[in-house]
Order: sequence, then C-alpha cells, then structure tokens
Amino acid sequence: MQTYASPSVTEAGVLANRTVIVTGASRGIGAATARALARAGASVVLAARDESAITSIAAEIVAAGGRAAAVATDVTDEAQVRQAIRTAVEEFGGLDGAFNNAGDGHMPAPLADLTIEDLQRSLGTNVSGVFLAMKHEIRAMLESGKGGAIVNMSSTAGMQGVRGMSAYSAAKHAIIGLTRSAALDYGARGIRVNAVAPGPILTERMAALDEEGRRRVSAGVPLARVGRSEEVADAVTWLLSDQSSFVTGAVIAIDGGRLAGAA
Repeated sequence: MQTYASPSVTEAGVLANRTVIVTGASRGIGAATARALARAGASVVLAARDESAITSIAAEIVAAGGRAAAVATDVTDEAQVRQAIRTAVEEFGGLDGAFNNAGDGHMPAPLADLTIEDLQRSLGTNVSGVFLAMKHEIRAMLESGKGGAIVNMSSTAGMQGVRGMSAYSAAKHAIIGLTRSAALDYGARGIRVNAVAPGPILTERMAALDEEGRRRVSAGVPLARVGRSEEVADAVTWLLSDQSSFVTGAVIAIDGGRLAGAA
C-alpha cells in the first residue's frame, strides 16, 4: 500500500471534505472518475490489482493539489477489500462515498459455447466484488453515523440482453438487483445506493477498434458517437454529491440514447 498526502488544499468543490473509494481505478472509467472526484474536492482511495498504475494516478492527483491513497486490491478477496476501506478510514478520517467499478468479462460467444470459468469470472469480479465492497463500505458508513453514497458500475448489458454476452449480462443485471435492494435496506439510515449503466465508451478496448469498427458502434447511438470516460465520471461525481440527495435506487443509463428505443 502506498499513501500520499499534499500540504496544499484542493479548491472546494461538491465533494470537499469527503473521502471516496474507487475500485477498478487503474484505467479507463475508474481512473477518470478518481481524477474527477479529486477535482471535486474529495480525498480518493484508489483500489485495483495493478498497484503500479494506481500509485502513478495517486501521485498525479497529489501533484495537482489533491489527496489520494493507492491500495493494491483484488475485490474478490474480502481481506483486501477490508484493508482498502480501512485505509480510507485511517488515512482520511472516514468513508463518505464509493464507486464500485471493478469488473471483468469474457470474449463474445453464444451461451452454449461459454465455459463455467467464463461465468465464474464474470460473477466473481462483477457480483461478488460489488457485494463485498458494499458490505464493508456500508459498515464503515454506519459506524461513522454520517451515512454516505455508493455508486455501482452496471452496464446497458445489465438492462437488456446482449448477443454473445450471457455471463457478463447476467452479472451486470445482478449488480442492479444488489443496488436496488441495498437502497431499500439503508435509505432510512442515510446511505444512498445507485448504479450507472454505460453504453459504448471510448476506453482502451474501444480505442483498439479500427475506424470502421468505431463507425459501426457509433451508428447505433442516437447521439452518433461513443461516450467518453469523463462523461461517466461526471455522472458518478453527481451521484456521490449532495446535488443528488433525493436520488437512490436509480440506474442511470449513460449511453447516448441507445436504450431510448428499447422495448
């Protein structure tokens, strides 16, 4: 575990004096969200398996005047999840928010061609990982007596079927069930739980497509383009802030309108 602190004070924002943990923070949407949260004034705990990547991002945040800690974390390991949350409490005085973004998937294939390992990998990181993170995040928030806000990473694949992605889609549907149930369990105790469901976003995997592949993806989006990681990060920041104080149990699609015409 590598911890950083900066004597400078981040300009006050919507998350000033808050501490937020981000899982899957080493790249893509997770890294973009960690940066956005820091700009909004939060102290950020970055958790991911790639310690080198999160250490670098944490150092970047500190260099810009923020506060960050990097904790190597496999979200399927409960002891490691507990340690990441303990770091937030010990280093920054508590836990006010969380973005449970860590996930995994499988190569596209019809259901009968998938292996049990494909299913277990999707359920392990996506479902068990979110469950374990929420379990310990909620406990920390209850112990503080201040409540908090949690955002879970689902997908438009969690709101409709997707050819060739049965195991992944099942996992992302399950995250929505966890989100809505936890929102009912803890709303009266001051903890809000929501989910975001991105559509096509320009992450590393999307960037690897050739121009024709990107064109085909964009053609299915009413806004005629793919989204950016920063656009998801902005939605997560809003959901973790008091600006969304009457929002819980919601699933927000960030998909350029792709689901608008879904049955």
